[in-house]
Amino acid sequence: MSRERRPACPICRKPSTDEFRPFCSQRCADVDLGRWLNERYAIPEELDPDAPPPEPDLER
Repeated sequence: MSRERRPACPICRKPSTDEFRPFCSQRCADVDLGRWLNERYAIPEELDPDAPPPEPDLER
């Protein structure tokens, strides 16, 4: 009798559930979404050293 090991939730490290995979609950999924929306996470971008500097974002 082998128990299936589920990957850990990336937020709280509890076993993930099928319903909220890769998270364990709606709460952890919402925490992750909030981190993306608040820009705590970012996808790295390679900058071209020959490109002009980016314009400042004045709408923030």
